[in-house]
Amino acid sequence: MSKDRPTRAEQAYREKIIEDIRPWGWFRSYPLLSVGSIKIIAVNPGAANSLQLHDRRDEYWIILDRGLEVTVGARTWRPRPSEEVYIPRRTPHRMRCLARGPVRVMELWLGKSSEADIVRLKDDYGRVR
Repeated sequence: MSKDRPTRAEQAYREKIIEDIRPWGWFRSYPLLSVGSIKIIAVNPGAANSLQLHDRRDEYWIILDRGLEVTVGARTWRPRPSEEVYIPRRTPHRMRCLARGPVRVMELWLGKSSEADIVRLKDDYGRVR
C-alpha cells in the first residue's frame, strides 16, 4: 500500500515479484497463481471512480501514466508512472484523473472475486446503495 509497514499479505506478494535485467532493458514478472483478473483501467480527465472497498480481494496497481491522484485508506497522493500500489481488502480506495488526457492503471485482483465485490462508499455517478 506504499506505507511504512506492509501487511503480511503485501510482503508475501511483493517477495514473489521477479525482476530481471537483460541487455535490452529489464522486466518485472508478477505471480499469477493468486490473480483473479488483470485489467487496464483508463480514467478520463476530471473523472474519478467510486471510493470503494472489496470484501474478497486485495488489489495491486501498476501506474502507467502521469496525472493520477490515488487515495488508499487515509492517504492521498500523486503516484509516478511505474509506481506499484498494494490495496488490502476492505481498504477504501479511489483514483482520479488530474491530467488533460486519460490516465491508465494496470490492476491485478489478488484473490477470487468478481465485479459484484464492490462496496461503494462515495460515487460521483449516484451508484452508492
